[in-house]
Amino acid sequence: MRSVLYLACMIYTLSFSINQCFAQDSIWQQSPELSISGFVDVFYIYDFNQPQGSQRQVFLYNHNRHNEFNLNLGFVKLGLTHSKYRANLALQTGTYANDNYAAEPGLLKNIFEANIGISLNKENTLWLDAGILPSHIGFESAISIDNWTMTRSLLAENSPYFLSGAKLTYNPNDKWEIAGLIMNGWQRIQRLQGNSLPSFGTQIKYKPTEKISINWSTFIGADGPDSSGRMRYFNNFYSQFQVTEKFGLIAGFDIGTQQAIKGSSEYDLWFSPVLIAQYTINKSWKTAFRAEYYHDKTGIIIPVGTENGFLSSGLSLNLDYTATQNIICRFEGRWMNSPDKIFQTPTVSSNNNFIIGTSIAIKFSYNLRK
Repeated sequence: MRSVLYLACMIYTLSFSINQCFAQDSIWQQSPELSISGFVDVFYIYDFNQPQGSQRQVFLYNHNRHNEFNLNLGFVKLGLTHSKYRANLALQTGTYANDNYAAEPGLLKNIFEANIGISLNKENTLWLDAGILPSHIGFESAISIDNWTMTRSLLAENSPYFLSGAKLTYNPNDKWEIAGLIMNGWQRIQRLQGNSLPSFGTQIKYKPTEKISINWSTFIGADGPDSSGRMRYFNNFYSQFQVTEKFGLIAGFDIGTQQAIKGSSEYDLWFSPVLIAQYTINKSWKTAFRAEYYHDKTGIIIPVGTENGFLSSGLSLNLDYTATQNIICRFEGRWMNSPDKIFQTPTVSSNNNFIIGTSIAIKFSYNLRK
């Protein structure tokens, strides 16, 4: 019932906006800007556990190959921008697409973005976007050049990178952004077979100054068929601070609960804190340090079947060289530890995992027409 009411409100708002548009016909007749952009991230990782198989660790979805050069993510994107509407289409390939979109059929796994947005008011502060969109959860995206570390935190790897649905966004001023979403599920393009219920999400972003950003995102839904689907309630919090001109800090925390069984009043819990500090050495060099912990004792997100479930702490150290604004060369060492043997090796699993890795990434964008 809630989903029907939510959808009815969105349709009413959209129809009202379209009616209002006739009064602004001259604005709609203006030509949009067309741009082409792209991203390529090539990497090499050496995992000292020397795991076998196509994925070095099953709970990682980026830079997840051992002792081989590979493409993590490459995409080409067409973007259409107008004061009253916008659209994006991006096609992708790489190990990120293979690992994160494994559940999607056919060519759907090659779609990085495919969405259309329309302004719903005269001031352009209320937008409706629909299609395949970047996730509203977390401070780390699939585009590694935009992140402070080469690899993603456990928190980011095990929450949605993308979604399929509709997003209503309101920006009352430069400091606030408020959004509500209806989705096909937890990181899904195509709805899971047997699941008839949509999922919902919210996002509140507050930026009091250029140096401070605070975010709270949520997810509510059942990631399973109706016959066995268990309600999941998830919260993502993060704050980003530019403490000085050279020193920045990100603090993030994920916490979620899911019904132990369908209809149960008992819930299982998982959570993950992370702290990342970045120091700018000079205009070409930066370094970053990360400390993190992931607690999923009952295997809601990462089922490993051990006595303590998936419990892991980790540290990493990053060194980045920026050749130009659009190209970055990265080096990273990362160590993870667990009370149980959850990390893959050629034979028996291990309590520890240590890797060293490097990557080169480039990002570009050109306007084709103005």
